[in-house]
Amino acid sequence: MAKKTKTKEVTEDQIITAYIDYVLEHEVVPKSIFKFCKAAGITEADFYQYYGSIETLRKGIWKKFYTNTESLLLKNKDYVSFTNKDKMLTFFYSFFELLTLNRSYVLFTVQNERKLLGTMEQLKGLRKQIRHFAMALIDEGNAQKTLKITQHNPMLFAEGAWFEFLFILKFWLDDDSAGFEKTDMAIEKSINTIFDIFDNTPIDNIVDFGKFLFKEKMQ
Repeated sequence: MAKKTKTKEVTEDQIITAYIDYVLEHEVVPKSIFKFCKAAGITEADFYQYYGSIETLRKGIWKKFYTNTESLLLKNKDYVSFTNKDKMLTFFYSFFELLTLNRSYVLFTVQNERKLLGTMEQLKGLRKQIRHFAMALIDEGNAQKTLKITQHNPMLFAEGAWFEFLFILKFWLDDDSAGFEKTDMAIEKSINTIFDIFDNTPIDNIVDFGKFLFKEKMQ
């Protein structure tokens, strides 16, 4: 009696890669899971192991960008000893380096929604992850403060971090500088501003950041 051949399991990363390749080659979101799976050479059963729809896959790609960034940070032995500001800076630098590796896909997937980034359905999962990351930083900082009056509001900081991300994302999408060096400058200045606000010494960096944005607006 012939033995049944065991097929190799399809991974989540393979599905994500296949989807990104599909939309970049066809310049359109798949009309159905059937069409996508047929083009990708996988079964619908393979797809449904990880995602229930194309929309959940699109959300999953952004969440994967986050988890891959997080994994990269945790591989750095020095990361745990960073200040909260340096942890935030490192996160944003690393996240946007990863986005740059996938820039063609990101440009495609947000091309019709740039002005509505904050309400994009596919970013909802990422929003939760970034807010959780920011809240954890503030909780960590608050744990080291004995006076409650000196502690910061985690929810407020988390929401600020999310809007910060949206600002930098929009800036990066429009950035045409070599190596996206202007985006790096925007990250540094904006993160410094956020932490200065929370440290109650915002003036110098807010003015510096404002001048930077004004200069970019006028170009």
